[in-house]
Amino acid sequence: MAILTRSKEISALVDILPENEQNLAYEFIKRMVLAWDSDYTKLTPAERKRLEETDQDFITGNTVNHEDINRD
Repeated sequence: MAILTRSKEISALVDILPENEQNLAYEFIKRMVLAWDSDYTKLTPAERKRLEETDQDFITGNTVNHEDINRD
């Protein structure tokens, strides 16, 4: 299941709860994320894949020349 789909499902479930329970769910999720990555430096599997692909593009020279970018 895609991460975005899971996020939407979690959000929909939390929205069903009464407001005080939504706050509890938010704090619980926040605590889980901070326990997993307290300084927000870990990559998700999708982020790791994109980074590795980008690194490979850089190594093979598959990049865009800065002069070729239209900044207007």
